[in-house]
Amino acid sequence: MAKATMGLRRGPRACAAVVVLALVGLAATAASASALPARFWGVVPQAAASSEQLARLHRGGVGSIRVAFDWTSLQSQRGATIDWSGVDSMVEKATANGIAILPFLTGAPAWAVPQGTVRGSGGAKAPARLPIASAAAAGWREFVQQAVLRYGSTGSFWVAHPTLPALPIRTWQIWNEPNFKYFVAKPNPTEYGKLVKASNAAIKSVDPGAKVVLAGLFGRPKGSRTKSGKHKSLNWYAKDFLEAMYKANPGIKSSFAGVALHPYTPRYQELPEEIEEIRNLLKDEKDSGKGLWITELGWSSEPPDPAIDQFAKGLAGQARELRGAFGLLRNKAANWKLKQVYWFSVDDVDGACNFCGGAGLFGAGFKPKKAWFEYVKFAGGTP
Repeated sequence: MAKATMGLRRGPRACAAVVVLALVGLAATAASASALPARFWGVVPQAAASSEQLARLHRGGVGSIRVAFDWTSLQSQRGATIDWSGVDSMVEKATANGIAILPFLTGAPAWAVPQGTVRGSGGAKAPARLPIASAAAAGWREFVQQAVLRYGSTGSFWVAHPTLPALPIRTWQIWNEPNFKYFVAKPNPTEYGKLVKASNAAIKSVDPGAKVVLAGLFGRPKGSRTKSGKHKSLNWYAKDFLEAMYKANPGIKSSFAGVALHPYTPRYQELPEEIEEIRNLLKDEKDSGKGLWITELGWSSEPPDPAIDQFAKGLAGQARELRGAFGLLRNKAANWKLKQVYWFSVDDVDGACNFCGGAGLFGAGFKPKKAWFEYVKFAGGTP
């Protein structure tokens, strides 16, 4: 193609046409970006970000960060006052830099729920069950209410920080990947539906205008289905887990405003199948008005080695996957009722998961990778 066009002459009319087409293309891109929901592009940090790092993220167009409000670390002793100091610091720094917070409420301290050994993990621990009964349920309800009282629409945090931009938390995500054994040792969609109902009631008792979003469900954990397509093992496909949650919890529809998905796929071209599987289920459940949040999505910049890590793409490959995925999600945002998209992650952390050591948009010393520059193009900021 290059050789065929190198000898072509471009007269004034041809140049004018090129300029017009370029302007039309820019206008179309701008229109597409402006049509997206507010704060559409987000990120998930693995480690606490500094004010300087958050400022750079904001300049790059990041509108929101997704962070854990982990009950385990915030109230490690029964009856102890919940320690919000670390969360306060994070919320203050993010808000001061114009970045909103999407929290996922998660975890259960050992005094509330016993720890279970994750089968086949080599000794990893996770809550044996979700906190839905007796003292665990009461403790969870108190934890959730205290979070909303502090950071919600009339939260005490905002009263204590009157000079900060007002970015109260109005959307609360409940748990993280409850269909995956590393976040609850025995995933159970019936239990999860009960947790959603209890959490929604606790949140609405404090802030009636707030909304609940389901946990980000891991799209297709390995080994979750037989070859014939039936569910098996501890882990669940997101679609199967969600379907079972609806069936086991009548009236659950009124307890949440949106569904969330973590569609980790080897290639971005495989995203539509996982997303449309969820959208079709919502249609079957006569709940198709619900929005969809992609609260984790990403690939690693570590050297490609499909035998070890199918998400490792190298620096250029990570940027390529981001570009393809973000273009697809932007273009299908209306059809898929997408509300927000969060790249996992901001930074690299070795050992946190099989690809976490290369998942960041930034490497050591907060040095930007090629993927960061692609992110900024979609988010409309400056690197």
